[in-house]
This record gives sequence, structure tokens and C-alpha cells, in this order.
Amino acid sequence: MELRTIERELYIAASPEIVFDVISSPEHVREWWPDEAHYEAVPGARGEIVFGDPEVDGGVAAFTVLEVEPPRTFSFRWTHPADEAAAAGNSLLVTFDLTPSGPGTLLRMTETGFRELGWEAAVLEQQYREHVTGWDYYLPRLTAYVGRLDAKP
Repeated sequence: MELRTIERELYIAASPEIVFDVISSPEHVREWWPDEAHYEAVPGARGEIVFGDPEVDGGVAAFTVLEVEPPRTFSFRWTHPADEAAAAGNSLLVTFDLTPSGPGTLLRMTETGFRELGWEAAVLEQQYREHVTGWDYYLPRLTAYVGRLDAKP
């Protein structure tokens, strides 16, 4: 198994403008992905996302916005040490590319950088599998959340 890139594609029954807001705005992101999201959706902005309760068994991940091109692309680096600038070799890169498709949007998500982090083989495999499982859980929540937004009057 190649432990280099995670790729997912899904169709979302909403315009690219709506989907872009849902994948880039912290107020929307926390509704389908982390429990908390603190960042500005502008290139270079640094922040964090929080899963669960960090005092118990949750975690905080550093988050740096890279590319913001509404309504086509949103990318960020995450998991880097909070006191370091995000770069290849110390973080994972996530890119959301949006393409109009009929009345909706085709979303393509890629996450790269696993091998570049220099983890030993067992840690690399564990982290990769955890991220695969995570995206397989959270991306359908994104679709469901957009559906709930669209259903509001």
C-alpha cells in the first residue's frame, strides 16, 4: 500500500460558492469536522483546530491557511508544531478543489505529506490509516451538513 496521498471525490448538491464557504469558514467547518476551529480564511493565517477535549483524550492541531481562491480552491497545512511555520516536512497538506457539476459541485480532497514527516514505518502506517478513517467519517458529514443548510428556509 502506498502511504503517500489520500484522495477522495464526492458530489455535493450545492453550488461551488456554498461548498467553498462550508470548507473554508471556521463557523461551518466546526459543524462537520473538528469540534472547534480558530483561524481566518486568508492565505498565511495561522490558527488551530480542536478535536474533543484536549484535557482528556482530544487534541489540538496547528493549522495554517495556504490558498483561498473562492469558489475553486481552499488549502491548508496542519499537524505542524505550533511554534513552527508550516512547511513541507513538518505538516500535512490538505487541498479542496471544487468543480461545478450540473446543479452541484464535485469536491476533490487530497491530503499529502505523510512520508515527508520522517515517521518510522509503524507510525507512518498508523497515522495514514487514522487519516483515511477520519476523512471517510468526516467528508460524508460535510455532505449532510450542506444538505441541512440547503433545507433551511
